[in-house]
Amino acid sequence: MNARTFSRLAISTVAVLLGFTTFAQAGPPLICHPIEIGQAKSLPWVEFNHTGGSDYDLKNLSRDTMAILDSRTPVLVRMETLRRATIYARQDPQAAKELITRLQERALNSDAARHPDALAWFDVGYLAEAYKQWMGKGEPNPAAGLDGYSLVRKAISLRGSDPEMEFAAALITLPGPDSAHRDHVQKAMTGAKSDSLLAQNLASNFNHETTSELLVAPAGRL
Repeated sequence: MNARTFSRLAISTVAVLLGFTTFAQAGPPLICHPIEIGQAKSLPWVEFNHTGGSDYDLKNLSRDTMAILDSRTPVLVRMETLRRATIYARQDPQAAKELITRLQERALNSDAARHPDALAWFDVGYLAEAYKQWMGKGEPNPAAGLDGYSLVRKAISLRGSDPEMEFAAALITLPGPDSAHRDHVQKAMTGAKSDSLLAQNLASNFNHETTSELLVAPAGRL
């Protein structure tokens, strides 16, 4: 990491620790802010305010999402894939239910086989929290009753040190700043020193601004 990037990351660390509230007010953080994944494969790109009319066949949502997740993709790619999946799923309650049901079954099966899969639990937890942020009032929410954050914490405990999962947990716990939230942020920031893609996301990828810039931006601006 060069000196300029490290400096921006250091500034962002302060902004994240002191001002995630403003960031949260800009929009649902798991939905409105794309995760940078480089050239990694994910679902077809979709704008966060997409309401239909896409060429993408929602009947394939569960199959396509599972294919990406089952390939043992990095956590940041999983986050972006599940973000896009949520935007698509909002258009089709049946597709939404099928996806989270399959993810739950996969995670539960890993426990039943006595080989708990951290990534499987992460996926269902993160999707549950994304659903909660993006399904409107009065809309059926297949994640109702699921504590996605607890499932992500379970994934972290199974996987051990993983700054990208800590980053996910920090986003989920917005607006903070409680002690658990600060702990997730600090672990993500520490890990970003050796994870250039995570550093890029923390420093500059939210709505084309650094986190510190979002901190001083008017509330509600995306």
